[in-house]
Amino acid sequence: MIRLLIVDDSAFMRRIISDMLKDVKEITIVGTARNGKEALEMIPKLNPDVVSLDVEMPIMNGIKTLEIIREKYKIPVIMLSSNTNSEITIEALEKGAFDFIEKPTNINENIEELKNDLASKIIASVLKRKGKEDFKTQQVKKKVIKNNDLQIKAIAIGASTGGPKALVSLIKELPSELGVPIFIVQHMPAGFTTSLASRMDIESKLKVVEASDEMVIEKNVVYLAPGDYHMTVGNKKIRLDKREKINGVRPSVDYLFESAAEVYTNNLLGVILTGMGKDGSTGMKRIKEFNGYTIAQDKESSTIFGMPQSAIKLGVVDEILSLNEISQRIIELLR
Repeated sequence: MIRLLIVDDSAFMRRIISDMLKDVKEITIVGTARNGKEALEMIPKLNPDVVSLDVEMPIMNGIKTLEIIREKYKIPVIMLSSNTNSEITIEALEKGAFDFIEKPTNINENIEELKNDLASKIIASVLKRKGKEDFKTQQVKKKVIKNNDLQIKAIAIGASTGGPKALVSLIKELPSELGVPIFIVQHMPAGFTTSLASRMDIESKLKVVEASDEMVIEKNVVYLAPGDYHMTVGNKKIRLDKREKINGVRPSVDYLFESAAEVYTNNLLGVILTGMGKDGSTGMKRIKEFNGYTIAQDKESSTIFGMPQSAIKLGVVDEILSLNEISQRIIELLR
């Protein structure tokens, strides 16, 4: 049984979260706290496995509380945030929060989806901490590729849980004159991708933008799909749409990869990073059908190995590399 401590200054939100999770058999709520100071006093007594943490609270806010929890107790933390706090949420993810969920604006809307999202992240965070992820890494023989055998004209990247921190780390290592566009799908709600794009733009030598519909594709620009919109590419422009969610997500990595594969064919590099679920696997298969090149992040450097592992199991990955190695490999392939 996973022991959860709920930390939120709103009695209403504490009750909502408690009610949502009371029927999840893997989780038991061991306590609730109104602020970070209370939470830090309760952790040694209650010994929780995971903490759900509000971003904005009196006395001690979420960021300060997160820093102390990660330093002192190493307990995974799931942030709860409204999109008005999106910049602080991105900071929390960089400081070691496992993931976040967006606080509902209408509690009667999508309550089951919210419950499943929160429960799955709580369970995944504890399994990761205890080293009990049910994955067996399938070995992929590293191909010896002469750089002149590949003519990369675009890069497509997909990520989910752990992605914001991984993306900032990867993109900031790339040179300003990369010579190709980069398209990114990161699973995030609307509003939060604006702050992530801004953060990446500050850290990166490349220009990073939150994509908009009909935006003309340029070299040396990173296009991040906006939350709640699928992003595809075609006719030298970005396309955004609100088709139904696929694998429970919008934006979808699969949609991006499939469209990019059809446009760039064997000149596309597809990269799948840390994340829960299997989004991106079908798209990676499509990239391979067009003889593109594919890289997956390894288990050791992934927050969650689900998405890379799914693509590996499908047999559509050319190389498995650590996050640090991926940025260097991209540079090598584009020389």
